[in-house]
Amino acid sequence: MTYGYIRVSSDKQTVENQRYEIIRFAEANSLNIDGWIEETISGTMQYDKRALGKLLDKVKKNDMILCSELSRLGRSLFMIMEILNQCMLKECKVWTIKDGYRLGDDVQSKVLAFAFGLSAEIERNLISQRTKEALARKKAEGVVLGRPKGRKSSHVKLSGKEAVISELLIQNVSKVQIAKIFKVNRNTVYKFIRDKGLPMI
Repeated sequence: MTYGYIRVSSDKQTVENQRYEIIRFAEANSLNIDGWIEETISGTMQYDKRALGKLLDKVKKNDMILCSELSRLGRSLFMIMEILNQCMLKECKVWTIKDGYRLGDDVQSKVLAFAFGLSAEIERNLISQRTKEALARKKAEGVVLGRPKGRKSSHVKLSGKEAVISELLIQNVSKVQIAKIFKVNRNTVYKFIRDKGLPMI
């Protein structure tokens, strides 16, 4: 099976240019497109959350994915490496038109795919290591990480509306009505008034 993969990042971009490139390339190389995968989504979105992820789940040995260029697969080298490594493990070919990339059965492809997979693993480890080091540094500086146990956020839905709520209370507007005005539960209003020490009219 040969699949044509097209991705655009916004509705303003057209898929027709990519489709034309893939069709022309397929005809020149005697390839038949068995299915098309088109999606309008940012390349920064994880591939397993995209239609591309579903395609990668179903491809089999000797299947081929055609796309106009590697950047259509993802917007970061790390993500592209992961995608190509997954295709290599499933023995699925990936050919791109503009950059002339060929992931196939040859030794060069396997060496490249191995390098991609190794690089992706190293990058994951580096990210994890940098995160741990940053947290350890913050802890050593005495910074309390995360929300203290038992402490709730000081910012709630009604934060910043103290003056308005006080005025409404002075005008004898009921707490139920205030809850409706701000589209919150009346218990939220009761608690907010109590916590902020507003006049209990």
